[in-house]
Amino acid sequence: MVRPQNTNEEQSVRLLKVGERVRHVLSEILMRGQVHDETISAHNVSVTEVRMSPDLRMAKVYVKPLLGQDEAAVLKALQQNTAYFQREVANSLKLKYAAKLRFMADESFEEAGRIEQLLNDPKVARDLEDNED
Repeated sequence: MVRPQNTNEEQSVRLLKVGERVRHVLSEILMRGQVHDETISAHNVSVTEVRMSPDLRMAKVYVKPLLGQDEAAVLKALQQNTAYFQREVANSLKLKYAAKLRFMADESFEEAGRIEQLLNDPKVARDLEDNED
């Protein structure tokens, strides 16, 4: 039997759903302190986004420690415990393949701050006021 092909839109919705489920599982593990690592236990870590590859075998996990403190140390600790996180996600989601997790620092907050600073620049504000008239 031939498997029907999914459209790009259906694929992207599925990727988003699986990514969100992975994010919830990881957030719950971190919130409950189930990882036996001093660095991770000492910090509140937010999982801001999970982006899945099209074949669902790779997941980029974007994380941010509370207030951005010790980001490099937290990221290193998460990467050292990747096998534990992968096992827990695989057991929880029951997918065909266990996704390989890659933990990355979430830079979107810094980027948003930079854009906000640019928009508050007097030169840009003047140009925006001219366009509104």
